[in-house]
Amino acid sequence: MSVHLLVRFLTVAMISHAAIVQADAPTPDPLFHIERNKNANIVQYDAQVGENGLLYSKKPVEVYWVRLASDGEVKELTWVQKKYAYGVTVKLNKDKSTARLKMAANLGRSIRIGRDGEDYRAIADIDGMSSYIDKIFIHATGSGPSTKVDYIDIFGVTMNGHKEQFERFTP
Repeated sequence: MSVHLLVRFLTVAMISHAAIVQADAPTPDPLFHIERNKNANIVQYDAQVGENGLLYSKKPVEVYWVRLASDGEVKELTWVQKKYAYGVTVKLNKDKSTARLKMAANLGRSIRIGRDGEDYRAIADIDGMSSYIDKIFIHATGSGPSTKVDYIDIFGVTMNGHKEQFERFTP
């Protein structure tokens, strides 16, 4: 089972097993995830979609850990992780069906959210082509404040034709 399918399954399982679901609670729609060379844990990015099919105004994107190295437990990012590594600032456009993401860590490109059929997708240039992001892989050495990012790989598919795209860069 691919990581994307596993995350989608875990997301659906979390919703359906929730004890209390508010009427205005958003539905998660997986955008992409970040894998790292440190362990199997991933950072998942989900669009939050309201009942009207538009991005949820209160929090259009949710970011969280999926602890695949242990039991698949879902955990919140710490304040430091949100502020300096994996967090995002979201600027929701007036139409509420598109948004811009600003990643805490510099990926050297802008990321936007838009529709692809019924799903929301993260969109960025990958190797010069406007593409849907599937995953990002970060190779780093060291730990804590002395962590050094060696390179970042971005994987996706082009928006026109869904041709696989890949780009590696050094931040």
